[in-house]
Amino acid sequence: MGAVYLLRHGQASFGTADYDVLSPAGELQSKVLGDELRRRAVPVHAVWAGTLRRQLATAAACLPAAGVDLPVREDARWNEYDHMGLVPTGQTVDASGSARGFQALLDDALRSWISGGAPTGGHTWESFSAGALAALDDAFDLPRGRSALVFTSAGVIAAVCARLLHMPVEGYLALNRTMANASITKLVRGRSGVSLLSFNEHAHFEGEHRELLSYR
Repeated sequence: MGAVYLLRHGQASFGTADYDVLSPAGELQSKVLGDELRRRAVPVHAVWAGTLRRQLATAAACLPAAGVDLPVREDARWNEYDHMGLVPTGQTVDASGSARGFQALLDDALRSWISGGAPTGGHTWESFSAGALAALDDAFDLPRGRSALVFTSAGVIAAVCARLLHMPVEGYLALNRTMANASITKLVRGRSGVSLLSFNEHAHFEGEHRELLSYR
């Protein structure tokens, strides 16, 4: 049975001029993620990533720590939705500039988008989520007993899992907002199709690495 590990990128640079860059904490998270994959002795056959810099930088920091020496196959279907483009023009983070304030705005924008709102970043919700599922199907092209690593983002992982679990909009939002940076979600495919084995694993950020746990 083949397995695909969906790996959220490390912490990006929220609140700066260029979000699509790993923060110093994100770099460390990516290496700890690699250490965890090495500990698990995951039999990696292929590595995929979106084309966003934070996704590729996570792969670059993670793979050496994991002991994986394979090329990264880039596929834009693993890219995150345009989160800034979704928030209506003129709306900003609350006065404190908090992640919580932005999350409230983003949740409202996502509800509108999922309910048939205008495309963002060239995607409707249906094309975004369908593209992620199609990319997952390609990632499952594996020899028996082998695995693929996919470096992607929270919105993509939540979209895949919500579709597999037949969850409504609020279920998707709950999955999306609670995903830890550099977390692990494991899927397998057998005769009955694709199954979700684990979601948002982040025990590698407990104990000595507790200070690295973050969500945005």
